[in-house]
Amino acid sequence: MGMSFGYGPAADKQEMISLIRTAVERGITLFDTAEAYGPYANEELVGEALAHFHGQVVIATKFGFALGPNGEQLGTDSRPEHIKEVAEASLKRLKTDTIDLFYHIASIRPCRSKTWRER
Repeated sequence: MGMSFGYGPAADKQEMISLIRTAVERGITLFDTAEAYGPYANEELVGEALAHFHGQVVIATKFGFALGPNGEQLGTDSRPEHIKEVAEASLKRLKTDTIDLFYHIASIRPCRSKTWRER
């Protein structure tokens, strides 16, 4: 979701909340975000917008980012203790007690593995 990250300056928060809620009313049920979007701002936006729709929508968010003290991306961090910290913080920002899809950003660097033909 590029409402607070990725596609230029963040849009007006109330307009984006209204847009997300309108999307739900029109049948959209999957919302994807990440702690790194904003950083943190997009999860807060999604949490506020969807607080009254729990059980009706699927919320996905990502982990594996290493963020600096000012939210800058420093690389990746997939240590178990970091995953737990991120999960707990995301739950608070998303204003929920469950994350429907919590998925891993494994690496920023491209990775090449052998194809079945090369094996």
